[in-house]
Amino acid sequence: MRPTGRAGSGAAAGAPAGGASVNGADCIRIAHARDTLCVAGIVEAAYRPYVARIGKQPGPMLDDYDALVAAECVWVLEQGGAIAGIVVLLETEAGLLLDNVAVRPELHGRGIGRALIGFAEAEARRRGHVAIRLYTHVLMTENIALYANLGFTETGRVTEKGFDRVYMEKDLR
Repeated sequence: MRPTGRAGSGAAAGAPAGGASVNGADCIRIAHARDTLCVAGIVEAAYRPYVARIGKQPGPMLDDYDALVAAECVWVLEQGGAIAGIVVLLETEAGLLLDNVAVRPELHGRGIGRALIGFAEAEARRRGHVAIRLYTHVLMTENIALYANLGFTETGRVTEKGFDRVYMEKDLR
């Protein structure tokens, strides 16, 4: 899915100009062009284990991160001056889509993904949305369980762009 417009300022409401401080992160900030290779590398590493399971590269591995960064749709979570994880948010006709969240594999289990999802929810509220949507591959069952644990509910299953996807939504009211 492609963005329908610019994402905005890149910082949560009330956040410092350099980005939002979140749960042990130095900051979550909008990605810059100089971050693109790192962003793509994190996505590659995070999704590589799923290739064998689903039989092909997952959608996020095929995205154009130069374009997404230029459109201000990508945020990065920094810890100690290094990018630890990323989140991609897209404004769509149906509302805000959490298109991708990826964390360096060696940092899994430290709450980085949850912090990025929390940031996405706060950003959705800041933009005036009452819900946030996401999708994942039907075979990424651990992700479906995580999202359900975070309050997302399944809204449908579709085959789209050659992928079997589970759509989920979280009410932010």
